Amino acid sequence: MSQPHDVTSPSVQDYEDAVRRYDPVLGIEVHVELGTASKMFDGAPQTFGAEPNTAVTPVSLGLPGALPVVNAAAVEYAIRIGLALNCEIAETCRFARKNYFYPDVPKNFQTSQYDEPIAFDGHLDVELEDGEIFRVEIERAHMEEDAGKNTHVGGSGRIHGAEYSLVDYNRAGIPLVEIVTKPIVGARERAPEVARAYVSALRDIFRSLGVSEARMERGNVRADVNVSLRDSADAAFGTRTETKNVNSFRSIERAVRHEISRQAGVLDAGGSITQETRHWHEDTGVTSPGRVKSDAEDYRYFPEPDLVPLAPSREWVEQIRAGLPELPSVRRRRLQAEWELSDAEMRDLVNAGATELVEATVAAGATPAAARKWWMGELARTAKSDGVALEDLPVRPEHIAELQSLVDDGRLNDKLARQALAGVLAGEGSPEEVVTARGLEIVSDDGALEAAVDEAIAANPDVVEKIRGGKVQAAGALVGAVMKATRGQADAGKVREIIFSRVEG
Repeated sequence: MSQPHDVTSPSVQDYEDAVRRYDPVLGIEVHVELGTASKMFDGAPQTFGAEPNTAVTPVSLGLPGALPVVNAAAVEYAIRIGLALNCEIAETCRFARKNYFYPDVPKNFQTSQYDEPIAFDGHLDVELEDGEIFRVEIERAHMEEDAGKNTHVGGSGRIHGAEYSLVDYNRAGIPLVEIVTKPIVGARERAPEVARAYVSALRDIFRSLGVSEARMERGNVRADVNVSLRDSADAAFGTRTETKNVNSFRSIERAVRHEISRQAGVLDAGGSITQETRHWHEDTGVTSPGRVKSDAEDYRYFPEPDLVPLAPSREWVEQIRAGLPELPSVRRRRLQAEWELSDAEMRDLVNAGATELVEATVAAGATPAAARKWWMGELARTAKSDGVALEDLPVRPEHIAELQSLVDDGRLNDKLARQALAGVLAGEGSPEEVVTARGLEIVSDDGALEAAVDEAIAANPDVVEKIRGGKVQAAGALVGAVMKATRGQADAGKVREIIFSRVEG
């Protein structure tokens, strides 16, 4: 039998043309690291950035005779996630061994859940950029443990061409919940946007539930994105590829878009899609082949003999449900009403990742309008320029509330406030400390302002004559001269009053 023909990047098709001729089908598997104090099956601590192979126990390392014990907090976190995703919570479930060899899995199997997940049959409604709601059906959310971390030294940083590899088992055994969607159909040309919005909504839910820091740059949340194409919405599903470990919203959207275009090119050239894993390359915006994708039976799942089945009581599940916090979608609707924002204004906040920052700034004493102005204006421009997320800027909501208070009290104008903010971003301290150190406060002392006005009048007799001749707008030149002399720190309103009192007097 001939091998399937796979055509790659030379025949990548135009995206708009690809989605006109093919119907994309998605499947997304999201892994979230749970923020428990210890690992899934042993007491080793979760410590990000620890020295390699120091946060381990015999269980983490898969040593003979080391027996696992289930982390009760991880089970509770998994139930929280399942309830937030409108899932059924299993009355009984069990762990299984997923058998495969990787050097970063010291036991040669991963303890996971297979045919009996803790949560199943849910859904999540996600809001797209134009306000449309798209429902993503959830097949299951199951518990498992993370693998360790391989570091390939030399070459490109991948295993091919590396001089040698190092293995760190600190991450091995960290509790995960994997959330698997049912096939996502009907998105058509918006498939990349749906994928991005779905993972973004999940990240927000994880944070609101308090089950994970959900920092994608640290690998707390990782997405495997399955893409296939079919000829029409009523045709059978095509062969899928799985792009592994995509860890930013932008990359998820780009990876889906690229795979749709690439697969369309393969099919148009008369080839067939290989069921395989693929790697996403952020620098070039393309995927490359990984390994032929295994099916479930290839992993030889069987029940984990060292762990008893779990049977969360209905009373416990209902207690957890009653204790769930306000979920992000509900909170956004409430905040939109409280802040009197239009749908478009609220979407802008959400898309910028500024909702929680504005909320915290309002809680610290600023008005919603002022909080939005700073986070969506000066700070958004700074974040874009620096290539970082808003939340990663070195400024806290309390700083912004304090900065706005200085403006409201008349101690700073907008120009001086921006200078003070630059000092905060540079690590010079709080807004009050920066204002004091830089001498930024508005000059409102009448004596100092009168002296500056007198100097401006003496230096500009022609402007004075114009004002006396009825050209009131000419006073702007004198105001400008005073502002320049005081390095922008004069109270412009007072300056104007003094100018007219002098000229008309």
